Amino acid sequence: MDWGTGLWDQYDVIDKHTQSGLDLVERYIKFVKERADIEQSYAKQLRNLTKKYAKRGSKDEQDCKYSNHASFQEILNELNDYAGQRELIAENMMTSISGELTKYLQDIKQERKTHLSDAKKAQQNLESSLKQLESAKKRFAKEWAEADKATQQAEKIENEANATKVDVDKAKQHAHVRTRTAEECRNEYAAQLQKYNKDQNSFYYSEIPQLFNNLQKMDEQRIRRLAEGYCHFSDIEKNVLPIISKCLEGISAAGSKIDEKQDSIIFIEQYKSGFERPGDLEFEDYSQGIKPATSDLSLHPPKVRAKLWPFKKHKISHAEKHTQPAAEDFSHLPPEQRKKRLQAKIDEIGKDLQREQDQSEALEKMKGVYEQSPQMGDPSSLEPQISETGQNIGRLRGELAKYETWLSEAMGGEESSNTINNNTQHGVSMGDQNIYLEFDDEFDEVETPIGQCTALYTFEGNSEGTISITEGELLSIMEEDKGDGWMRVLRAGGEEGYIPSSYVKHAP
Repeated sequence: MDWGTGLWDQYDVIDKHTQSGLDLVERYIKFVKERADIEQSYAKQLRNLTKKYAKRGSKDEQDCKYSNHASFQEILNELNDYAGQRELIAENMMTSISGELTKYLQDIKQERKTHLSDAKKAQQNLESSLKQLESAKKRFAKEWAEADKATQQAEKIENEANATKVDVDKAKQHAHVRTRTAEECRNEYAAQLQKYNKDQNSFYYSEIPQLFNNLQKMDEQRIRRLAEGYCHFSDIEKNVLPIISKCLEGISAAGSKIDEKQDSIIFIEQYKSGFERPGDLEFEDYSQGIKPATSDLSLHPPKVRAKLWPFKKHKISHAEKHTQPAAEDFSHLPPEQRKKRLQAKIDEIGKDLQREQDQSEALEKMKGVYEQSPQMGDPSSLEPQISETGQNIGRLRGELAKYETWLSEAMGGEESSNTINNNTQHGVSMGDQNIYLEFDDEFDEVETPIGQCTALYTFEGNSEGTISITEGELLSIMEEDKGDGWMRVLRAGGEEGYIPSSYVKHAP
C-alpha cells in the first residue's frame, strides 16, 4: 500500500512527517560537522605533543645514537603519522558526508515544496469547482421558485372573471419566460454537477495519489541516502584503520628493537678515555729517616695525580707544547674522545670545502656562459663571488690541514705511549697517512645502523653526497633527518649517502 491510497486524506500528517525527515538530515549533518571538529582538534593536539617532545639540537642528536632514544623518536614520528590519519578522517567526513548531504538537503527541500504546492493548488481547484456548483444550484432553485410562482399567478389571473385578455396573455408570457430561465439554470446546474464530480474523482483518485506517492518516493530516497551516510560514517574510519594499525605496529616495533647492551657499548665507545687505571702506590719507608728532597720524591705526588686526573696533565703539557687554544684542538679531552672530535671536525670542514668547491665550479661555468652569451649577463659581476669563494676554499684547506695534523699527532701520541693498542709499531711519523686511514677504519666500525627503512620511490642521486635508490629497496638508517629533509642511509652493497626523508617508510 502506498501513501496515495492509504493516506489520501492525510495531507497535514504527510506534511509534518516529511518535514521531520528533513530535520533529521539537518541534525545528522550538524552531528558529523561536530565529530569532524573533534577529530581535527585531536589531530592538532597530537601534532603539538609530538613537536613538544621531539629532539632538537646537537645534544639531542647525539643522544639519538642510543636505541632507547632513537626508538622514542620513531614513536613520535609514528604518532605524527597517526595524527595525519585523524585529519584525513575529519576531512573525508566534511566532504563525503556533510558536504554531500547538505547539497542533497537543499534539493530535497525544493522538491518537497513543489509537491506540497501542487497538492494545495489541486485542492484549491476542487474547492473552486464546488463553489461554482453551489452557485449554479442556488440559482436553479431560485429561478425554479420564481417560475413556479409566475405560473400560479398566470393561472389565477386567467380564472378571474373580470380579467381582460391582455392581462391573461401578459401573465402567461411572464410565466413562460420564468420557466425557460429556470430550465436554463437547471441545465447549468446539471453541467456544473457533472464537472465537479469529474474534478473530484480526478482529485481523489489521480492527482492527490500521484502527488502523495511522489512525496513517499522522495521520503524513501531521503531515508536511503541517510542510511548511506550512517554507513559512510563508519567506512571512513575503517578505510584508514590499516594505516593506523601500521602506525601502532611501528610504535610497538620501536619499543621491541631497543638493545640495552648495544646502547651500553655505544656509551662506552663514546666516552672511554683510553687511559690505563692507576698503578699501586709504592711504600715509602720513613723509618730510615727523612731523606733529602730529590726529583723523584718531589715529582711523586704529581705522578699519582697524573694517573688519577690524566686530562689535566695532558691539557697543560699539550698547551705548552703547541701554543694552540685548548678548546680548538680538543687537547682537554681524553685521547679516544679527542680523536673522535677531531675526526668529526675534519668531516665537517670537508663537507664545507666540497660545498665551496661546487659553488666555485658553478660560478666558473656561469662566467663561461656569460662570456659566450653577453646578453645573459655581465661576466665581471661574478668576480666578487668567485674571489670570495676562492678565499673560503683557501681558508678551509688551511683549517683542514691543521686538524689533520692534530689528528696525526693524537694517533702518534697514542702509539708512542702504547697505552691503548700494543700491537702497533713504534717510531711512526706523525704525517704517516696509514695511521690516519687505520683510525678511520676503526672509527667506521663503531657506527652501527639505527634502524631500517624501505624505499617508497626511486631516487636518482646525482648531486655530491647523495646516492641512488630504487622503489622497494631495504635500507639501513645511519643518520636520521635533522630537520632539513635528508637522511643518511646504507645500501646492501655498502654504498652510503643521503636521500630525501619523504622517499622512505620506516620499517617496523
